[in-house]
Amino acid sequence: MKTLYTATVTTIGGRNGHVQSDNNVLDFEVRMPTGLGGSNNEYTNPEQLFAAGYSACFGSALDLAISQSKIKTGTTSVTSKVSLGQTKEGGYKLAVEMVVNIPDVDLEKAQELADFAHQICPYSNATRGNIDVAIIATNE
Repeated sequence: MKTLYTATVTTIGGRNGHVQSDNNVLDFEVRMPTGLGGSNNEYTNPEQLFAAGYSACFGSALDLAISQSKIKTGTTSVTSKVSLGQTKEGGYKLAVEMVVNIPDVDLEKAQELADFAHQICPYSNATRGNIDVAIIATNE
């Protein structure tokens, strides 16, 4: 692989810790959400950060897919729902549902574009075969 960019972030304290990027743009506390035994939902958590990164990356892949298809669409959006679950062996695993909205095209074309974006998105390529990812297209 030819490296184009490397992001560097350090976390001290895990899920109840502090996150900081090497350029200091990210500099905040993370905490366990109440759903995982945390005391409140006033902080971000690793699942939200993963969802943010995946949806942003997928959105860029979607823009490329639409551009290559040479069709006109309305403003697109990608909502990433990241779930943390426990395996039967006692470990933990993620699952993702991507809701990809591509207005002004028929639903079949929207799904085709979303599926193509899933093939070229770096997050999708990193997770393929490792976690369940459902791609759901809408055209509202």
